[in-house]
Amino acid sequence: MVYPAVLFDFDYTLGDATDAIVAGFAAGFAALGLPEPEREAVRRTVGMQVTDAYTLLTGDESEARRQTFYQHFRAVARDLQAKGQVSLFPGAGELLSALRAAGVATAVVSTKHTDTLERIFARHGLDQMFSFVIGGDRVSRPKPDPEGLTAGLARLGLTARQALYCGDTVIDAQTAQAAGTDFCAVLNGTTPAAAFVPYPSVHIAPDLPDLRRWLGL
Repeated sequence: MVYPAVLFDFDYTLGDATDAIVAGFAAGFAALGLPEPEREAVRRTVGMQVTDAYTLLTGDESEARRQTFYQHFRAVARDLQAKGQVSLFPGAGELLSALRAAGVATAVVSTKHTDTLERIFARHGLDQMFSFVIGGDRVSRPKPDPEGLTAGLARLGLTARQALYCGDTVIDAQTAQAAGTDFCAVLNGTTPAAAFVPYPSVHIAPDLPDLRRWLGL
């Protein structure tokens, strides 16, 4: 173990909130009179800001309609996530426990709302595993801007080179690159290993048990 801290993205890195996210998209599209989006199309946008995902799927750049979509999305998706429609990927709990046992600080830097993340972790008994959680509501500039990751490093009192950031999307890879941290891709989501080739990665983990083994835990 060479890192004093390991920071994580959440969606498709540690956990799977697909059902809640898809339901939120369906509600938002319905409110705007749009046909329900395909599940796989929505899955491919996970990791983006939700309003940007809406625009990608519809071509609609109207800020008023983007915000209308978001309000309906949020009302459904946050409620479902708070009620438990989020699963953790195999090995998540074991990895986090092993990191903490080894004295490694852990934190989350995600686009998901901080309160939603904290409720998810509490339901899974993992709320004591993290030094802190930085959600998209805690930054002024979303990933791939490194604001959240840089703020997390400052809270830990660490330099960029002392930390590892783990995520499942090219956006996460770009965030780590901008912050100057090492990056590990985790292939729990829709992004294939080949997509990470243009970005510096210290490891590409097919799953969380592999990441744990690579870290020597």
